[in-house]
Amino acid sequence: MSQRHEKYQRLIDACRALPPTPTAVVHPCDESSLRGAAEAASLGLIAPILVGPRARIEGLAAEHGIDIGGLALEEAAHSHDSAERAVALVREGRAEALMKGSLHTDEVMAAVVRRDTGLRTSRRISHCFVMDVPGHADALIITDAAINIAPGIAEKVDIVQNAIDLAHALQPGPAQDVRVAILSAMETVNPAVPSTIEAAALCKMADRGQITGAILDGPLALDNAIDLDSARIKKIESPVAGRANVLVVPDLEAGNMLAKSLTFLADADAAGIVLGARVPIILTSRADSVMARLASCAVAVLVARVRREGRKVVG
Repeated sequence: MSQRHEKYQRLIDACRALPPTPTAVVHPCDESSLRGAAEAASLGLIAPILVGPRARIEGLAAEHGIDIGGLALEEAAHSHDSAERAVALVREGRAEALMKGSLHTDEVMAAVVRRDTGLRTSRRISHCFVMDVPGHADALIITDAAINIAPGIAEKVDIVQNAIDLAHALQPGPAQDVRVAILSAMETVNPAVPSTIEAAALCKMADRGQITGAILDGPLALDNAIDLDSARIKKIESPVAGRANVLVVPDLEAGNMLAKSLTFLADADAAGIVLGARVPIILTSRADSVMARLASCAVAVLVARVRREGRKVVG
């Protein structure tokens, strides 16, 4: 809970006055995923429903000294069955969030996007990292680094709107400006670089009310999106340049490399969440720190709260 994690701590603190969010934890069959769910429960962030093979989960808890006493446990035979059962718990109204355990993301998402029994909405499903970067004043939302591989403009409209709605859900007080930078390798529109054309189109769509709730600008290179001096040197006059709090990358590869560069070179933490489904989906990795796992839960709690209150948000 050091100063390094001040931004994440603020998110967790914002959840303390809220009731724990019922969360279906999908196949928590390794130490990190089971411990993460138990720790989030001990802080009152979530009320876990552990979905998986009972004997395996109970044996794991005993082996590693993880207290799961009092936590609900829903029997499932294997990882695919766990994903299906967890989604069913949401459809039955027993869970308001999903949390990935020790199975592949594709297994969870296959159950989520299934047409007849899944959790689809009219919105495209997309992923966001909420990054706590030491030395940077605000948390940075980076989208999409895990779900949409090479989205076109139609998909990016939903990706951007999901991120904007997330940014509003994370604000504990009065609404503040959400400043979205559509990233490319340069800050000028160049027909030879498709991402610059898409950035310009997305900004014009925001001008026409097709994307709402934020100020958009792009194309912007990463330096002049987040650093005011870089924006001034390039003589970019914009309410977003140098002050962006949402970064929209051209594709999954760029998002993944940006997030991992911040994590391993700048000592940042990355809280992961999937949006656009009927409930928020917490994505964690075995490499995540304890604080990143707790922050991912806190993000889901705040999104679930907005949905519960009926305010406009993802989905």
